[in-house]
Amino acid sequence: MRRLFPVTEETAARTPEATGDAKAAGDAKAAEVRTSGESEGLSAAGGPDPVDREWSLDELAAAYAYPEPAPGGREPWLRANMVSTLDGAAQHGGRSQPISSDADMRIFGTLRGLADVVIVGAETVRQEGYRPARAREAFAQARRAAGQTPAPAVAVVSASLDLDFSLPLFSAPSVPTILLTGAAAAPDRVATAEKAGVRVVVAGDGMGVDPARAVRALADLGLTRLLSEGGPRLLGQLIAAEVLDELCLTVAPMLTAGDAQRIAGGPSVPVPKRFALASLLEEAGFLFGRYRRT
Repeated sequence: MRRLFPVTEETAARTPEATGDAKAAGDAKAAEVRTSGESEGLSAAGGPDPVDREWSLDELAAAYAYPEPAPGGREPWLRANMVSTLDGAAQHGGRSQPISSDADMRIFGTLRGLADVVIVGAETVRQEGYRPARAREAFAQARRAAGQTPAPAVAVVSASLDLDFSLPLFSAPSVPTILLTGAAAAPDRVATAEKAGVRVVVAGDGMGVDPARAVRALADLGLTRLLSEGGPRLLGQLIAAEVLDELCLTVAPMLTAGDAQRIAGGPSVPVPKRFALASLLEEAGFLFGRYRRT
């Protein structure tokens, strides 16, 4: 069954924290449950049998829309999209695909269709065999109306620049790939990247990249709808730098055991960062949560 558990300002006001009444909040949440086939305002408990159908791309695009720009212009908004098993594994066999699903890939494509730029770590590029983001007709009109390129750019975060610049991600993208690196990056590797048509952007004083500077550098290029697809090390850096605004997390109904990475790595933050649930979708036991920084 495909279900939508919407969390809005109105429903959030009925939570136990807001009312002090856990039973009333629980009853309200039960009444909020809507399947993707129900009409607006019709609850699964009180309406006819729901229609089990695939969410349309328009519905997913509305559910995952970026915040509207402020009066002074659009500020950068950074969301991350990750998948995890029930026991916390972000990968199986070094890749995320084995713990994904068809619905997860549709949401993955929707998030890309909404973004100006996809940010990814160099190790993820190597392990996952990253290719350029492709233009999709389903999002063409909306992207033109929003002043976006036909497909999002891909921004690779790398200190060493140990990348194969002959790969299609660098040599044949529809939108030039961006390379985020530090000021101390090897000049010969920078030259090789630029020769391949890659746009090199310095976002750090040393070898590494400063996440806050990277976000601002991309915004200065007019890329304010930001999407990070990992990997865990990069996500950990974004969390530690407090630049992550939103996490889109798929929880796969799988157990893998082993020693696979979690969705975020690196040093622990001094105080856990609190995020609030914005929406929750379900299909075949997979949960698709969207959490925003409080």
